[in-house]
Amino acid sequence: MKIKEIMSSPVYVVSPDETVARARNLMLRHRIGRLVLIENNKPIGIVTKKDISRRLNQAEPEWRRRPIDSIPIRQVMTESLITIYPDATPRQLAGLMVENNIGGLPVVNDKDEVIGIVTKWDMIRYFSELPLKLKVKDMKIEPAVTIHRHHTISHVLYELDSNSSDRAVVLEDNDKPVGIITSSNLAFTEMKSKTGGLPQKEIKMTRKESAAGRKQYRYVREVPLVAEDIMSYPLISVDLEDLATDAAGIMVKEKINGVPVIGNGVMGILTGENIVNAILTL
Repeated sequence: MKIKEIMSSPVYVVSPDETVARARNLMLRHRIGRLVLIENNKPIGIVTKKDISRRLNQAEPEWRRRPIDSIPIRQVMTESLITIYPDATPRQLAGLMVENNIGGLPVVNDKDEVIGIVTKWDMIRYFSELPLKLKVKDMKIEPAVTIHRHHTISHVLYELDSNSSDRAVVLEDNDKPVGIITSSNLAFTEMKSKTGGLPQKEIKMTRKESAAGRKQYRYVREVPLVAEDIMSYPLISVDLEDLATDAAGIMVKEKINGVPVIGNGVMGILTGENIVNAILTL
């Protein structure tokens, strides 16, 4: 099989001078995770959900004062663009992904024109159709980053960065897994306040009843959003004994790039990276 048989097309592209808000909205509208940046009809970079969500938590005073509708994509894009030709194989693609720690590549023709894009999700779909007997427990699943449902988004981003991960399982007080936060949740949340800071919410708190028996309320503003505000739920998960290809099929059906493995608690996460590494050994 060749890359041209599994790549996605058409490719959504943007100019490097368009805004981060425009990129975010395109990703949200088309349910995609990356955009190719084109200048003078040539690909010059790529921007992903992770680029956006990570950059939105940076603390430079100038950045924090600028809302995302005034920041050019050029400031968050990855410039060292790696491409692949349509006649390459999935195994060759897996090698490029692992070697360069990337999740997607534009597919170009001999004129350096973008004709498609291939991502880990395409590789998951390819893997799900292979006649393999591997089980989830054979896939060297990654340890799961876990967070409490009341942790702030800043803490979530810190944990993800510290663990070089792009997803975290959200736990209840009794350590029961109740949801998951991914780069999609972070990038597609309205990640700005009026000053360009991190998102907040308004809560209403009850005060004791008045003499007339009516409850009095006061409003508390500028309360940071927490994990449970943006997590995806109910949680989709797999078991250690499930076939790896079946687990990949669930990921394809649900359009997700990673799925928690649940046993005696959270055992880890089966990710697109695990699947790409497995393809590399086939």
